Amino acid sequence: MKAKDLRSLAVEDLLKKEEETREDLFKLQFKHGIRRLENPAKLNQLRKDIARIQTILAEKQNQAA
Repeated sequence: MKAKDLRSLAVEDLLKKEEETREDLFKLQFKHGIRRLENPAKLNQLRKDIARIQTILAEKQNQAA
């Protein structure tokens, strides 16, 4: 997901998106432990998405303060 798209979301939506992404990452890591993934690069992509969301959340909190 692009940062531009994430910046347009509200804080509550970002928190929900982060939770969903973390859940997807957990499920994918679990599958990766059991068998080979079709697209292992998806793990890195999800990690980067989580970091991107956290960065934007921090920016929004700093602007509010």
